[in-house]
Amino acid sequence: MTEAAVANVSSRGRPRFWRDTSFVAQRALRDAWRDPEGVIPALVIGSFFFLVNVGQFGAIAEGVNIKAFQLPVAVLFAITGLSRAQSLVLDIRDGYFDRLLVTPIHRGALLIGLMTADMVIAVVLGCLILVIALVAGSGFAAGIVGLLVFIAYAALWAIAYNGFPYAIALRTGNPAAVNSSFLLFFPFLFLTTVYVPKEALTGWMKTVVTWNPVTYLLEGMRSLVVVGWDADALLWGLLAILGVAILSQSLAFAALRGRVSRG
Repeated sequence: MTEAAVANVSSRGRPRFWRDTSFVAQRALRDAWRDPEGVIPALVIGSFFFLVNVGQFGAIAEGVNIKAFQLPVAVLFAITGLSRAQSLVLDIRDGYFDRLLVTPIHRGALLIGLMTADMVIAVVLGCLILVIALVAGSGFAAGIVGLLVFIAYAALWAIAYNGFPYAIALRTGNPAAVNSSFLLFFPFLFLTTVYVPKEALTGWMKTVVTWNPVTYLLEGMRSLVVVGWDADALLWGLLAILGVAILSQSLAFAALRGRVSRG
């Protein structure tokens, strides 16, 4: 859209935050629809890890529904780091972001709109992987309501984590730097209860897992699939999301303020 179209989305005087957020989110979702190769690999990766892990450990996991155990891992692999940060870099490089800054659009909407689109995409991907897992025989102990809570946790995690790639995009304007942001998450997922419960770990690994916030997110989501309703696990999972969100969103909005001040 042109700058005039953006200006029309806002009021003539004070920008309307919700309209501006909606404009940015809708544009990001249209771009994602036109650029499926930016989203489909995430679905493939999540499904791949689910099928491979189930195939590897299914025969040796006694008394455990390995499909249910690995379902949250597959969802986190699919949605973590999947953001529109790459398109934000392109907007910065081609000058579109700077043109937006001369309109009355709300500055916060420039970031919140993108994250809203990320949340929608995370919900869609999470649902698709859930369908694959349920068809494969995963089961879901917490029922339909628990399934909705599971998707909500996934969506909240997507927003919490995506502050990091947006902070990198706004500070550097470098596509390669944004692409590498997923590497921040990789060790955090493997240094957790991705394969075995925490009770089975010992030594330094158990210490790292205990301090890793992804452990509590994973255990909260996993409790809905394997156990049912576990208030403690769900609370710790929510606190883990909140802690990561405070850090990542602080970095992202600080980077936005820096970019706006230079624009």
